[in-house]
Amino acid sequence: MRYLRTFELIEAVVRAGSIRKAAEDTNLTASALNRRIQGFEQEFGWPIFERLPRGMRLNPAGELLMHHIRLQRTDLARVQSQVADLSGERRGHISIACSQALLPYFLPEQIAIYRAEHPGVTFSINVRDRAQAERDLASYSSDLALVFEPVHLVDFDLLYALPQRVHALYRTGSPLDDKPVLRLRDCLDHRLVLPTQAYGVRNLLEVAATSIGRTLSPAVETESFDLIRHYVTQEDVVGFQIPIGLKPPHNAGFGHRPLAERDVPPGQLLLGQLKGRALPVASAKFGRQLVVALEAINAQ
Repeated sequence: MRYLRTFELIEAVVRAGSIRKAAEDTNLTASALNRRIQGFEQEFGWPIFERLPRGMRLNPAGELLMHHIRLQRTDLARVQSQVADLSGERRGHISIACSQALLPYFLPEQIAIYRAEHPGVTFSINVRDRAQAERDLASYSSDLALVFEPVHLVDFDLLYALPQRVHALYRTGSPLDDKPVLRLRDCLDHRLVLPTQAYGVRNLLEVAATSIGRTLSPAVETESFDLIRHYVTQEDVVGFQIPIGLKPPHNAGFGHRPLAERDVPPGQLLLGQLKGRALPVASAKFGRQLVVALEAINAQ
């Protein structure tokens, strides 16, 4: 426990990349912070930073130490959460890495349900693409990940998988609304507003377009799913998202419907955690709540 403050200072230097900037962030003088780091290195027995002309970065020994720091912090949070349970008062903090599609409806509803029962629990919601989410789990920056079509899954302990068909979005009154079945080729005859290559929806569309000898040439490309939803109301374009981030339009100025599965097969929205990690009680309980909610969606 006595090293926790020192560990916080080491992390501050890692984030800032220099003693001077980290000292500003931690309300210390640069000389005091430098002495604290050097004193720890002497006691530790090895230097943990490379001191460069323009800053500092972890050396291999420092990387190993950072991994230990993250393990110690998550273990302490788990124990604190368990102790709070003994007194009947659940406290804690839950961090989630998630795709943008979870932000408008699903996660706000689930967090509100959880906090109605456990108001002492706080949340951090980290918007991540499918590769970043897995890195968040590995670095203990997030407890849970809820992402569409993640990339690697090497150290991913899967809690639930929800199939999600890709939906096309278009301005109200579009002829796409009149198609008996919406085919990908129908959408590609329009101008497109697409998510960037980092996102699972884009990857599914690229593979499907290639299979029919077409290419995707977006008029607008963005990292914002909000922009896609709003932009289709401004121009005769077609965008794409997954349904968990959409609601029935209700005069929103746009319509949406699923693409034919023979053109674009459903992707998977995956809920998981870092393999082998024992989550704090609050995070584990919230994970179980999400599984039940996703099961209910799948049953609809």
